[in-house]
Amino acid sequence: MSSAVSPAPRTVLVTGATSGIGWETARLLAGRGDTVILHAPDQASGDDAVSRLVAAGADTLRLGLVVADFSRLDEVRAMAARVAEEHPVLDVLVNNAAVVAPERRTVTADGNELSFQVNFLAAYLLTHELSGPLSARPGSRVINVSSSMHRTASISWSDPQRAKRYSRIAAYAQSQLALTIFAREQAPWTSVSVHPGVCDTALLPLYAHEGDSASQGAERVVRLCDPVAELVPGAYYDCTALSPAAPVAMEDRTVRRLCKLADGLVARTA
Repeated sequence: MSSAVSPAPRTVLVTGATSGIGWETARLLAGRGDTVILHAPDQASGDDAVSRLVAAGADTLRLGLVVADFSRLDEVRAMAARVAEEHPVLDVLVNNAAVVAPERRTVTADGNELSFQVNFLAAYLLTHELSGPLSARPGSRVINVSSSMHRTASISWSDPQRAKRYSRIAAYAQSQLALTIFAREQAPWTSVSVHPGVCDTALLPLYAHEGDSASQGAERVVRLCDPVAELVPGAYYDCTALSPAAPVAMEDRTVRRLCKLADGLVARTA
């Protein structure tokens, strides 16, 4: 078949799309002609992100905006309901939203350690709440933007909220390990996780003093969104290369255990 045939436009939701890799991912996908739904934590940052995309050449008619504070799981549910109502078919979900764990342990109104909720539980809940749109058309994908720091992490099963021993690095790494494990949950769509590289974003201080540009990181994420790219379900990608995840993330029993934990934590706010 000729490679000159353009792929059909798709609908993609990118979380944490107001800056950094998320915004650049939205920009690149919009440039491909996809309908891109941007998630923002608040209306002002979302409006600004959309304005900057339009200024960069994006088609206003192919941009959408949804707002939810991921430190509040009720807002995640409400956002998912709106997306499902307005977009009954969702081809790609990019779970990119992330925060640096604060120096002092911070607990959300839902009772969860902040980075564990924003970086993992919100993505877990959102993905499950969008199962209808994600299952509506064959070939849909969920891309979890994770981190190489998952290799240094462990899930504190007896204390996932890190109440007894808190370290911002350990808390952040745990959230990234959870996101990486979550990509291996059995689903009707293809899920993978990706470390987009050490990039010059708000998360950079956790890794190094300098890094690749956010647009370079976004290119690695967008490559996995491309229907032409063949993905290994549940796999972990380091930049552009298929790479072994941490051994604990490859255990089926760990996947089941994590999903059971997450189900219990999100059920408390249902």
